[in-house]
Amino acid sequence: MRLVRVPEPFDRDDFIFELKYDGFRAVAHIAQGTCQLVSRNRNVFKRFGKLASEIARAVQIDCVLDGEIVALDSDGRPQFYDLMRRRGDLCFYAFDVLAVGDEDLRDRPLIERKARLRRIVPNRESRVLYVSHFERTGVDLFRVVCEQDLEGTVAKWKYGAYLDGAAEQTSWFKVKNSTYSQAEGRRELFQKRLAPAG
Repeated sequence: MRLVRVPEPFDRDDFIFELKYDGFRAVAHIAQGTCQLVSRNRNVFKRFGKLASEIARAVQIDCVLDGEIVALDSDGRPQFYDLMRRRGDLCFYAFDVLAVGDEDLRDRPLIERKARLRRIVPNRESRVLYVSHFERTGVDLFRVVCEQDLEGTVAKWKYGAYLDGAAEQTSWFKVKNSTYSQAEGRRELFQKRLAPAG
């Protein structure tokens, strides 16, 4: 499901609002006691094998979860550069469930999928964490996010299906914090990593 950036936060009764966690988007395919983490580009995250094993142990049923791989510091705040170096407390923040066993949930309304997800994610401490949401109040949430120097917020139509396709079909929107301190120098970092050798 694509996220489309919008310039300003908003309030809507038919939307839910979540924190945007600064990490790597991943879909967790959990089956028969194993977990495979797959990127937006459909590549397997091989370097997070230990986290995948911990997800498989924590989630006791076969399912497909959408979420974010995040590195947390001692205060529980996402640290992107620690994630790049595979340091800190690595965890998986789950914000959607696409399937449970052979049951495809993608056509179900988001608010129903979130309720199902809440029953799947362990209540006990684990590396799998449930992404809570707020009703209606996207503007106030974004203000708090900026005050706390977090990356941004996500707004989602609560009755929307999960559409794996073009951005123009999406009902998910992100609002980025323009003063987010960890965004500084990131473009240059990725350009350096992608630059051809020689």
